[in-house]
Amino acid sequence: MADLRIGIDVGGTNTDAVVLDADGRVIAKAKRPTTPEVTEGLRAALDAVLAELGSGREHVTRVMLGTTHATNAILERRGLGRVAVVRLGAPATTAVPPLSDWPDDLRKAVSAGEAIVPGGHYVDGREISPLDLDAVRRFLDGVRADAVAVTSVFSPADDGHERRVEELVRAEYGLPVSVSSEIGSLGLLERENATVLNAALYGVAAHVTDALVTALAERGLGERGRREQGQGAQGARGQGAQGARGQGARPYLAQNDGTLMTLEHAARLPVSTIGSGPANSLRGAAYLSGVADAVVVDVGGTSTDLGVLAGGFPRESAAAVEIGGVLTNFRMPDILAIALGGGTVVRPHGLGPDSVGYRIVREALVFGGTTATMTDAAVAAGRIPPGAEDWRDRLQGGRQGDMSEEKADILESAVTRADRMVIDAVDRMTLGRTDRPLVAVGGGAFLLPDHIPGVSRVIRPEHAEVANAVGAAIALASGRVDTILPAGDSRAAAIESAKEEARARAVAAGADPAGVEIVDLLEVPLSYLSEPAVRVHVKAAGPLAR
Repeated sequence: MADLRIGIDVGGTNTDAVVLDADGRVIAKAKRPTTPEVTEGLRAALDAVLAELGSGREHVTRVMLGTTHATNAILERRGLGRVAVVRLGAPATTAVPPLSDWPDDLRKAVSAGEAIVPGGHYVDGREISPLDLDAVRRFLDGVRADAVAVTSVFSPADDGHERRVEELVRAEYGLPVSVSSEIGSLGLLERENATVLNAALYGVAAHVTDALVTALAERGLGERGRREQGQGAQGARGQGAQGARGQGARPYLAQNDGTLMTLEHAARLPVSTIGSGPANSLRGAAYLSGVADAVVVDVGGTSTDLGVLAGGFPRESAAAVEIGGVLTNFRMPDILAIALGGGTVVRPHGLGPDSVGYRIVREALVFGGTTATMTDAAVAAGRIPPGAEDWRDRLQGGRQGDMSEEKADILESAVTRADRMVIDAVDRMTLGRTDRPLVAVGGGAFLLPDHIPGVSRVIRPEHAEVANAVGAAIALASGRVDTILPAGDSRAAAIESAKEEARARAVAAGADPAGVEIVDLLEVPLSYLSEPAVRVHVKAAGPLAR
């Protein structure tokens, strides 16, 4: 039972946890309601799988968490830090000030002040103007901030100005710094937005990592907890046993491309955890089904997320991603979300979009409640999850007595509406290709019909209800580089340098240096420049270091 991995995914309705053995088999799983303070739901799911393991918990070596903390903080404008926003791009970029497209409430919650100072580069590497560090000092002297976000024009191609400002801030002000070249790709405003959000999330990241480390330590899994347990056993087992156990289980956080990063990496780039839930589901679906190219439909309690697997990884969105009313351009899975889930409320002339969420176990008809939900509609149509065969009887003989003909018609109509929603969404994601299968995952996957136009077949893998947690448990660590390189004779050497940088970033995220490979390389010629150049995107990934 050596080398066990725990994957945890915090969703809007449920928090799922799984344990995988060294051969990648699921040996324990649990689903618990997500609580208003999401950490409590995390602990409940963790406790449930540890109870199944019993003494086997001593063999847990890694714990991977996919969480909605960062997303919720932005959506709810809660727990965000105050950020001093520095753009290096005067005089070329003064027409559109920083954060000018942000919602007023979010801007007030985050911004400690904004400034555009001389600096930055043109796309061909020439300076727009020399960097003015004194202007940066004058701005920072006049604001009170928890962190600083620095964005320079075309910094993915040349980050020299950003790094000089970063050094100044750390040395003279002692504040954490978020630099845009580590976060977004080309596109100034969207990259700047992502950089500011990243800086605003430093406090949230600290809360998440501390909560995870504390939860593991309390259960004897973390370094602190095992050290304390080892002290009590030292006399009987000797120092060697204590040292072996003192290693603890290494924690990781899932990021938005379906890969993992260490807590240290997450503390610097917390915005990368946004979108980790859908990415985990896609990776888990690929793993459980054994299919590398497919449409994935993840049905939860509140919504259904659709994505596409390409080579076993999520297909990435080509469009700017909006989070909490703010456009960003960091890489995210191409996800289509529709308001359909197991807890979606069914009405005589409509379906949702509201859901009973984690209250479904009290309010749905099949659980003795009085609210008609999509779960009730699916059960009435004969779509019943494995192990819940008694739900039909409970639906017929609940508090309401035998179901009326009117209520039966309402539930039947809801299934028809839901199927149309799914068929339309699948059609939008397949882009005309009908040769790929559909992998149905999530706790509400039983809502889906067995035959869906636009896909070759519907696959329902074992453990599909916890695919998101499986995706977290099996994820790799990754690093990426998005830059502009010359298209001449030096191009090949420059691309090799970009590959090495991507590999280094993967190792920094927790990958084993010996196992890191280049998994994605994209070149786009930029023909509008005076000197030929190409935009290069490189992604490296590898298994976690032991």
